[in-house]
Amino acid sequence: MTRWSDLFPTLGMVLRPALVPLLWLGRGAVIVIGSSALILIVLAFTSIPFQAHRWLGMGGGVCTGPVDAIVVLGGSGMPSGPELLRLHYGSELARDLPQAKVFLVHAEDTVTAALMVDELVMRGVDRERIELQLQGSNTREQAMAMAMDHSAWGGRTMALVTAPENMYRTLGAFRKVGFSGACGVPAFDQALFVDLEYSFKKIGGSRLVPDVSDDLDLRYTFWNYLKLEVTCLREYAAIAYYRLNGWM
Repeated sequence: MTRWSDLFPTLGMVLRPALVPLLWLGRGAVIVIGSSALILIVLAFTSIPFQAHRWLGMGGGVCTGPVDAIVVLGGSGMPSGPELLRLHYGSELARDLPQAKVFLVHAEDTVTAALMVDELVMRGVDRERIELQLQGSNTREQAMAMAMDHSAWGGRTMALVTAPENMYRTLGAFRKVGFSGACGVPAFDQALFVDLEYSFKKIGGSRLVPDVSDDLDLRYTFWNYLKLEVTCLREYAAIAYYRLNGWM
């Protein structure tokens, strides 16, 4: 190499054997990511995401009768939508079953736990019925802490109240440590039974923009199902991880 102009052609010849596999790998990654995104978009136009989410909430078994204990699991912060939903379901169950013990399971966060207890009390649950279990930063640790401190409840019926996407894994984790009578109370969102159609022209809709005023599936369902797909994919990965570790 006698001139600077020869530098880049020389580097190209030296690096080409390494760059070709990288280019093929990059092309393959683009194809896989693009295909996956397309599949998720197509599935969001079907009921599959809804059914997958529903199975996570109910596939492990739901409570069908009275229970001896109610276990409300936290983990989403307070106040937050998921936490308030769990407390809503837990308090309703506690009012229906006044003899059942109420356990509030959460990570070691006394401030959040106190707010959750206050919410349950505000919803009609006697403060004396509520016992805190503030150990464990994931479901496995929390189940183990419950088994260690409350082993006498192992064979009794126990309603676990948590988010639907976490229910299947939570039931598996609690049953694994000895709570054979555990059943699920998934805290599903409630549907909104209101006509959300509107008059596109009356509110100043542009002639250059498509009118989707009467297409609720495109306005809401499609996007909700896209979010459900991400939620379900994350949870199925977590279930696989728990199974590989023998935690459920």
